[in-house]
Amino acid sequence: MSSSQFPSYHMTPDEFRRYGREVVDWIADYYERIESYPVLSQVQPGEVRAGLPAQAPPQGEPFSALLADIEPLIMPGITHWQSPNFFAFFPANASFPAMLGDMLSSGLGVQGMLWATSPACTELETHVLDWLVDMLGLPGKFKSSAAGGGVIQDTASSAVLAALLAGRERATGYQSNATGGDGRLVAYTSREAHSSVEKAMMVAGLGSENLRLIEVDEAYAMKPEALARQIEADRAAGLIPCFVCATVGTTSSNAMDPVRAIGEICRAEGVWFHVDAAMSGTAALCPEFRHFQDGLELADSYAFNPHKWMFTNFDCDCFWVADRAALIRTLSILPEYLKNQATESGAVFDYRDWHVQLGRRFRSLKLWFVIRHYGVEGLQYHVRRHVELAQEFAGWVEADPDFQLAAPAPLNLVCFRHRGGDETNRALLAQLNNSGDLYLTHTVLSGRYTLRLCVGQTWTEAGHVQRAWQRIQQAAAAL
Repeated sequence: MSSSQFPSYHMTPDEFRRYGREVVDWIADYYERIESYPVLSQVQPGEVRAGLPAQAPPQGEPFSALLADIEPLIMPGITHWQSPNFFAFFPANASFPAMLGDMLSSGLGVQGMLWATSPACTELETHVLDWLVDMLGLPGKFKSSAAGGGVIQDTASSAVLAALLAGRERATGYQSNATGGDGRLVAYTSREAHSSVEKAMMVAGLGSENLRLIEVDEAYAMKPEALARQIEADRAAGLIPCFVCATVGTTSSNAMDPVRAIGEICRAEGVWFHVDAAMSGTAALCPEFRHFQDGLELADSYAFNPHKWMFTNFDCDCFWVADRAALIRTLSILPEYLKNQATESGAVFDYRDWHVQLGRRFRSLKLWFVIRHYGVEGLQYHVRRHVELAQEFAGWVEADPDFQLAAPAPLNLVCFRHRGGDETNRALLAQLNNSGDLYLTHTVLSGRYTLRLCVGQTWTEAGHVQRAWQRIQQAAAAL
């Protein structure tokens, strides 16, 4: 019996063309009507699952049935991160060029663990990250033509972990992987740093109790003198400082740690210095914002997320090291089934040695598409516009006697609060988010409940920010 006598369950290329057009049309229509949805999903826990069949279908269903179920079953449970009225957390903004690049990546189905498994996957990534060194005004040592180089991680959390592991190994003469360490390694970051640093300590086997949270100043930035004192005290106690993470734009308040002062301490102490600029790193596309990263030439590693503010679909974190040999030595392991002539030649990068996971997607395609579509000029325009809108919002807050700024607003995040106190601010946030008109999140600064409004969504314009302020004022008046 020939294979043609057996049924095929695959979608044919012609069917894919037809259904693919339907999906693209659906996505385009979604963006045209996105403001008709409540920004924050209003469903209750378990509500989405309750609408789904208890068992998987025994026979395949027509694609039209799949697409028809999106609106009634899935859309009520979507929080619309791409809405221009999304001002929560930090943005995870997308764009049509990035979507198309992502689609092409999915279609090619590349597994780019080795150069040999798809040379274009590796070489395009290396090249685009070298482009970004110039675009962001980063130190030349991060280029692949020097001793360093860049790689795309999934998130800044993975970048922090990779940097911490490299710092751990360098501090112990690359013996920790073999011995498990002796519990004397300590690391440092500010009290306002992202929780990913603590998680990295847990994953790396160093333990969260060995992470020193350094005090911050009135602008919520790390105090270098406090860092120096803590390192001195730890050395006196027989401990081994191995890693410091500074933040350019903390999650809570967008605080800017003093990179140069921290870097000088790390250089003097021989400690791995990582700089996390997850969202705010995008601002360096504009020369007038690069002063926030002054001193970056002292860093051993640096990361930022194009998926936060550079219109590149999640996930895409760009991570650079000044000495790629230190990172590769930390993470490289070569079983027989991965050996190949190109790797053995030493003439190529095998990015599996630059992060924890072995497998990797062709993420650089979407980043390449974004950079080529917008150009440096287009990216700069939108970054500047977002900062301008956020600064205008900060001015409205300062001018209103019922509100106050809770922290400096150096870029596109504004932290503010109603003068009525914590309970008033909690009630205000709940009312705003339950309305569906916009979505804000909160933090706690100096022990006080604080609202956050971040302008960075791809489609946000002046009218959206103006309406957000009007809704905030109206909701406050109704309390």
